Amino acid sequence: MVMEIVCPAGTPAALRAAVKAGAHTIYCGFADETNARNFPGLNFSRAEMAEGIAFAHARGAKVLVAINTYPRAGDESLWHAAVADAETAGADAVILADLGLLAYAAGNHPNLRRHLSVQAAAANADIINFYGAEFGVKRVVLPRVLSVPEIAAINKETEIETEVFVFGGLCVMAEGRCSLSSYATGLSPNMNGVCSPASHVDYVEDAGALSAKLGGYTIHAVGADEPAPYPTLCKGCFTAGEKTAHLFEDPVSLNAEHLIPQLAKAGVTALKIEGRQRSRSYVAQVVKNFRAAVEAVDQGRALPEGMLARLSEGQAVTTGAYKKTWR
Repeated sequence: MVMEIVCPAGTPAALRAAVKAGAHTIYCGFADETNARNFPGLNFSRAEMAEGIAFAHARGAKVLVAINTYPRAGDESLWHAAVADAETAGADAVILADLGLLAYAAGNHPNLRRHLSVQAAAANADIINFYGAEFGVKRVVLPRVLSVPEIAAINKETEIETEVFVFGGLCVMAEGRCSLSSYATGLSPNMNGVCSPASHVDYVEDAGALSAKLGGYTIHAVGADEPAPYPTLCKGCFTAGEKTAHLFEDPVSLNAEHLIPQLAKAGVTALKIEGRQRSRSYVAQVVKNFRAAVEAVDQGRALPEGMLARLSEGQAVTTGAYKKTWR
């Protein structure tokens, strides 16, 4: 069976581009804080979501609605309304992380398929089976800290579908459990949907150097004529002892396209592309590449040559935990 390609869409235009490019499934969110990519100018109104889902369904594609932030105590009604609105719009599933919201959806919208967000950081078969038994979760998005053998071992111990990231931004921590950016900015990524909120980013020139700061902390310091990366803590350049280096991970993107055959053998159901904040041309190009790759694997043909390097952060890529041992 061809592995499902799950593609991001931050706008209605990106959704249409993904469908036309051959995405099997699109994931997107409402334009409010229920969505972990709640950026100005992105995401969907209720009417746009219904129109987008109708467009996708008419062309054989599915749509998943991400309601993957954690509700604020006392304001749960906003998240409850998002679940109801997703079902009304015709969503094929909702992507949830919060235990209380999962319980609410299972109890009040039992016919709405539930997927577990990567924000839940479910990284072993026991916890995945718990989510399935308690909340009827049908698919879990695995965190980007697992190797292929670990994914295969999980799939041997659960009947719940697994979805893994194969391209885009790389988090080197267990999603949903990273306290670095919370410490630097006072804003939780689980609640605010971004590791480095723009409101806390500054670029400061000093004595011919340019510093990229997050929450007042210097994350990168470069020469005046050098490009300064966007300050993300886990990809920062730090001094430890006498060494200055990217201690966690270089500012690069995940690209696991050459591991698709191994992921298929490991029992993975779906391949997820990151980037709801990216353009529709990015979406279309990445989808076309991965659609060709999964069809080649299904038909026993060689993988097509990758053409995605220039779309990657810093035009450099890594296979992350699939190959590396920085854990």
